[in-house]
Amino acid sequence: MQNSFIDKLFTSVQYIIPQHFLSGLVLKFTRLKLGSVTHWLIKSFVKYYNIDMSIADLQEVNNYASFNQFFTRALKPASRPLATDVISPVDAKISQIGAIKTGTLLQAKGHSFKLTDLLAGNAEFSDLFQQGLFCTLYLSPKDYHRIHVPITSKLTDMIYVPGRLFSVNQRTTRVVPNLFARNERLICIFETEFGPMALILVGAIFVGSIETEWTGEINHLPQIKHWHYKEAKHLQLGDELGRFNMGSTVIMLLGSKRIEWLSEQCKGKNILMGQQLARLL
Repeated sequence: MQNSFIDKLFTSVQYIIPQHFLSGLVLKFTRLKLGSVTHWLIKSFVKYYNIDMSIADLQEVNNYASFNQFFTRALKPASRPLATDVISPVDAKISQIGAIKTGTLLQAKGHSFKLTDLLAGNAEFSDLFQQGLFCTLYLSPKDYHRIHVPITSKLTDMIYVPGRLFSVNQRTTRVVPNLFARNERLICIFETEFGPMALILVGAIFVGSIETEWTGEINHLPQIKHWHYKEAKHLQLGDELGRFNMGSTVIMLLGSKRIEWLSEQCKGKNILMGQQLARLL
């Protein structure tokens, strides 16, 4: 009962505060180059979250000019060996995983949302995944925040969808209806040898922007924007797709009956980018 009250209190504040304004301030602050102040902030963050800097491409805190450069840090390639078949695109906790049933996805116990709402009402893309699979991957502040390609594929479309910026942790998923279909997000549609795939990069409060390798930063646009690539972008397993400038969630959709989730990859489990998430049948 107490947890339920705390959840509601935590989320009720987010309905009131100016989400985009505050996120814009965070974007500017994390890019400030304040020398020793920036380095002290990064060191404090590393200590608080017990972050292993030995696997970072730049291991020394003093080599980072801004907090955002540290937060979106690259890792040594050997630190994330790539498995086969379908890999996790991110370091994350699996918050939900399963099948899409009657066009709905599970958000939390007692809460579900429609696939068509998640995909901004696009019926063509929704039809690709009606009988498919989904996995919701939550990135905490301590996680590596670059996003990689989970299976060799071709990017055909991207859709930016403006929206709210609720936080996407366990408290809000339990309380805010249709959370992932309400928040700002970037929908990436892929073709693979085994059928369609989508990665939905969901924004959240204090996420200054979402960035991809080919568009650069995408900052809180006022309306839906659709990119269709006549010449699809060919991407290999493990290629970098983009990054969150501050943390959030990735929802992965698979439309093929020739793919199944690994039984050991279950709700609540932590997974690293490059580890196997699903197998090809």
